[in-house]
Amino acid sequence: MGELSKFRELDDLVLHLKGLVLVRKVREARGADADELEMYGAEIDRVRNRLAEFVRAGAQTEYSRA
Repeated sequence: MGELSKFRELDDLVLHLKGLVLVRKVREARGADADELEMYGAEIDRVRNRLAEFVRAGAQTEYSRA
């Protein structure tokens, strides 16, 4: 995977995470029920985990190049 491709994937994950957090906050302010907020929370956790895995994989790649 090229550097530009990796950057785009990282950027997409960060933007997706920010969007989920913002939407959950708006929905909470508008009285969303606990199930809906839990759904957003689960998706936020999933995206955070993907982001962490992506960063770890990139760090391992950089370390192996050194």
